[in-house]
Amino acid sequence: MNIAIYSRHLKPSDVQPVQELFEQLHAHQLLPHVYGPYFESMQGAIDFPGSVTVFETYDDLVLQDIKLMISLGGDGTILDTTTFVRDSGIPIMGINLGRLGFLASIQKNVISKAIESFVSGAYVLDERTLLHLDSNLPLFAETPFALNDLTLLKRDTSSMITVHTFINGEFLNSYWADGIIMATPTGSTGYSLSCGGPIIFPNSGNFVITPVAPHNLNVRPIVISDDSVVSFEVEGRARHFLCTLDSRYEQIDATHQIAIRKEDFSIYLVRLHGGNFLNTLREKLAWGLDKRN
Repeated sequence: MNIAIYSRHLKPSDVQPVQELFEQLHAHQLLPHVYGPYFESMQGAIDFPGSVTVFETYDDLVLQDIKLMISLGGDGTILDTTTFVRDSGIPIMGINLGRLGFLASIQKNVISKAIESFVSGAYVLDERTLLHLDSNLPLFAETPFALNDLTLLKRDTSSMITVHTFINGEFLNSYWADGIIMATPTGSTGYSLSCGGPIIFPNSGNFVITPVAPHNLNVRPIVISDDSVVSFEVEGRARHFLCTLDSRYEQIDATHQIAIRKEDFSIYLVRLHGGNFLNTLREKLAWGLDKRN
């Protein structure tokens, strides 16, 4: 069975768990296909017990009939991974070598259990909704989608920007702010949360629009149905603004007209039995750990 592995760079602290991963894959007769630049960073540090091939693109994954994508790192690494998986339906197993790990929820001390669970089918696939970006001018090439969020932000001036926002063609509001976030339920625990947005359950069928440092203090985040189409027009004193999809960004200007809708495909995250969204919330947000209680 063909397995793909993606990460950004091998850190010295990651050598032991990554070595264990390759040994477990070999023991279960799983053939690893490693992202090329990551494979190069492992030379001399990892002793590969079996054959290893490399991949570079989405097409490589499809041609090799990959059955699982393993993401080694944190949540940002999983966001990178989605740009390779795209609409292939390949599930993503996030092994947390980073810090917080909302999405990369499998800890490095249970790598052996994780591989055994995959081989035996003892796992759950969590379906996650994506955002899709349409624009009157080209943006983000072959990957105009986001697992977490889209943001429109001021770029090269301290002056705030104005984001005119429409839902299904109807005017919602002109936000005077440092920017605006449109997040999926998955992204609701990210940038949106840090700006005062609500936590949304993964399968709730909603998006959230959250202003970043709004000038009008009575403006608050708003939750909308995920069958809505939200369009934005941006203006300000500066010529250029920043548009991001997850960890990717492009420069835009006032001539860009942007519309966001639910993507036609989903991403699937591997969850081991015994873990769930509520456990993740309590653990990652340290709920119930107040020493006064």
